[in-house]
Amino acid sequence: MNNIRLVKIVFFLLMSIGAAGVIPSWANFLAGEDAYLRQDYERALEEWVPLAKSGNIEAQNMLGYMYRYGQGIPQNFEQAHYWYRLAAEQGHARAQNNLGAMYRQGLGVPQDFAEALRWFRRSAEQGNAAAQNHLGLMYFEGEGIAKNEIEAYKWAYLSAQQGLEPALLALDFLEQHLTPEQIQAAKQLAQEWTPKAEEVQL
Repeated sequence: MNNIRLVKIVFFLLMSIGAAGVIPSWANFLAGEDAYLRQDYERALEEWVPLAKSGNIEAQNMLGYMYRYGQGIPQNFEQAHYWYRLAAEQGHARAQNNLGAMYRQGLGVPQDFAEALRWFRRSAEQGNAAAQNHLGLMYFEGEGIAKNEIEAYKWAYLSAQQGLEPALLALDFLEQHLTPEQIQAAKQLAQEWTPKAEEVQL
């Protein structure tokens, strides 16, 4: 057997092993999701806890969510923070937004606007609408950063473009406080913005 053929066979086997691991994991996550949507939280946890412990970021985020709201398990903000952070550090945009909310509200961790801002920004830069709205709110309130109504409008505008209801309400509010020139400047910044995807570990 020549070396080229041997390399091809080894590569094929490795790919097959990898695929064999990914497909069941994704199937287990979907089974957990189906149970979760039926509010069968016990079954969802049975599917998601092993996945989360093995490093699945979707399961880690959802486990954090279930701890955050006490779904099928006692509410535990520290555990919510733990699981959110594991997924957030691997680039999961929703987990980054969720983690930012924990820091902004001081749930499971000391309240820290600077840390909240950091996680909201990472998520918002990936295009997460909820994080964009949160980031706009922090700019408007001057939480963890100098107050900047143009940046507040920019991020609310980007979020509203995705149909997020709180962002639409925020735009209505901001338009009563900003000048037409400020609004135009904010819209120009929004039009120039492009999402910056992070490399996500699946």
